[in-house]
Amino acid sequence: MTVAALPPQPRPHLPADPPASRAAAPAAVPGASAEVFRHPGRHRVAVFALDGVIPFELGIPLRIFGAAAGAEDGTPLYEIATCSVEPGEVRTDADFPIVVRHGAEALAQADTVVVPASHELGSVFTEGALTPPLRAAFAAIRPGARVVSICTGSYLLAAAGLLDGRPATTHWSSSDHFQRLFPRVRVDPDVLYVDDGDVLTSAGVAAGIDLCLHIVRRDWGTAVANAVSRRTVVPPHREGGQAQFIRRPLPEPQLASTERARAWALDRLDQPLTLRQLAERESMSVRTFTRRFREEVGMSAGRWLTQQRVELARQLLESTDLGVDLIARKAGFGTGASMRQHLQLTLGVSPSAYRRTFQPSGQR
Repeated sequence: MTVAALPPQPRPHLPADPPASRAAAPAAVPGASAEVFRHPGRHRVAVFALDGVIPFELGIPLRIFGAAAGAEDGTPLYEIATCSVEPGEVRTDADFPIVVRHGAEALAQADTVVVPASHELGSVFTEGALTPPLRAAFAAIRPGARVVSICTGSYLLAAAGLLDGRPATTHWSSSDHFQRLFPRVRVDPDVLYVDDGDVLTSAGVAAGIDLCLHIVRRDWGTAVANAVSRRTVVPPHREGGQAQFIRRPLPEPQLASTERARAWALDRLDQPLTLRQLAERESMSVRTFTRRFREEVGMSAGRWLTQQRVELARQLLESTDLGVDLIARKAGFGTGASMRQHLQLTLGVSPSAYRRTFQPSGQR
């Protein structure tokens, strides 16, 4: 499973509006210029670039959100603006700088703020404290805005107090340091991203793509997100979490992969499946298969099967009008009660609540 989606923790300005741009007046920001965003019907995204920003992570929001378009007329669904503490040149960790046109006024006008990773976090990384300019910038983010971090951009969110008492993730190589520096954050180092309602965090580098695709899916539904994934040539979902990317001793080359068993299982999620059946697909003993599966996927085969069934149930809830009991049978949960229990445990919501949130309005 690529996501830890938990019930949102109480926050004074938890957003409840639809993904379209909201009408709240932007907060007053010293030195703010004219309106940054010029398309009222689009969801406004501000990407906050700091010195040392990593160009790859910086480009993810524009590439993913910029590819999201209405199915009927192809109208862009998001408007993206790159900003910094002040307009001007921003150093990157590459051999070139970037020049941004906007300062913190973009944060005050945005519906979603994305904070990509930077290699020059200074006191944020060493002491967990924002500098005065950064405090002022985060204070400019208006109530109701959604805040997103990519990779170690989570350090900035945590230093701003946005992650206190909440689940979050960051790059696996920084997770121990992150947890020591911010003990009030509930760090999950194993997932690719965490959706906690109005605050979302991703693991390292390409996990930012997974998170941005998830946001598109959450805002506009599966069809739009799948169209973005096809256009950008990335998978709409990735299996497993960060565990599969942590360096481990290589498995013995004579052992076969568990890929065939996984593919076989995905075609039969509606049927009862046992470890013995999966192991037989790879001509392994159950013990060997169990060990090998965990090495490759980063979790047990039983947990993986449950998560694939949850994913299938999510897709059917989003894209069909099938009843809960029928979806439960198709996804392999057997009964609607069993599926409700698994969705509540995994996503923190009931099937009906999930469908109301994620299904495009035309299908409700």
